[in-house]
Parts: sequence; structure tokens; C-alpha cells
Amino acid sequence: MWKLTERLGPIEANKASDTLTLPYELRIRGRLRAMSDAGRELGLFLDRGPVLRDGEGLRAESGELVRIQAAVEPVVTARIAAGLPLARLAYHLGNRHVQLALGEDDPSSPGQGGYVRFPPDHVLEELAERLGASLEHHLATFDPEPGAYAHAGHDHSSHHTDNHEHAHSHEHDHEH
Repeated sequence: MWKLTERLGPIEANKASDTLTLPYELRIRGRLRAMSDAGRELGLFLDRGPVLRDGEGLRAESGELVRIQAAVEPVVTARIAAGLPLARLAYHLGNRHVQLALGEDDPSSPGQGGYVRFPPDHVLEELAERLGASLEHHLATFDPEPGAYAHAGHDHSSHHTDNHEHAHSHEHDHEH
């Protein structure tokens, strides 16, 4: 078994000895036993917190490199006009404490806007429709926004010293 212990950031595909394709729910884990795409047994022994991103490289204790690939999985893409409608949609969905991928449609096409992508969830889907979004259920990779601290080069986990899980229900509304 290759023990993957070091994050390398993005690497070129030809630098890797193997690949590991994982859905988002497994790319958030620091400890994992998995089979590579070539059938090798792998063990992930990584720091908790940062999400494994599509194209990220991992180094095994023995020196081999493995490249992460985001799996195609069920997602919902909510499309809406750019500007305030898109900002409002992202705000209200983000206020539910869920991971979101954001993007824009082809800006050269008239009438196009942006989208918010998330895993299927009937509550979020109803909210998006109430805000005027059109929904598409389909298969795609899900690589949500890493968050403001990750963009600024900070690692939230290095500033967070308590050692408890943050799992709690998100079935509540936030009235602002």
C-alpha cells in the first residue's frame, strides 16, 4: 500500500505515477483507504481540513506521486441572471452553510448569467427556484469554492485549535 502523506498542490498529469478519482464527500477527508484508478491500494494520511482539489498531487512516503481527479457525480446547477439576482442566490444558499461552486455562463451570449452548483437537496432547490433560478439536475464534477481564507493563503485549520467536530443540523433558517 502506498501511504500518501504530503500535499503538493496542482501537478501536471504526466508527473503522476497514478490517479485517484474521488467524489467531493471523500475529497474532504484526511484519512482514507482507497483503490487508485490503476488498482493500487492507497492510504491517505493527510492533515484535516483542506479539500483535495481536482489536479492536486500527493506524494507517497516511498516517493510516488498520485494526482487527484474529481469524480463526476449528481449535482444541481441553478442558473440565474448575472448581477444582483446571482448575488442574492449565492448569498441565500451560502447562508445555509453548504458548499457551493460558482461560475458564469458564456459571457458572449446575450442574456446569459451565472450559476451556483450544489449537491442535490430539495430544500436548497426550492429556495433557488423561489429566487428565480432555473434548475438542471445532471452529472458533473463538484469542486466548490475553497473560501476566503484559502484564497488569501491562510489555512483555517492552523488557526482553529479546538479538537471537536462541527457536525450539527442545518435544518434551521437564518432570518436577517
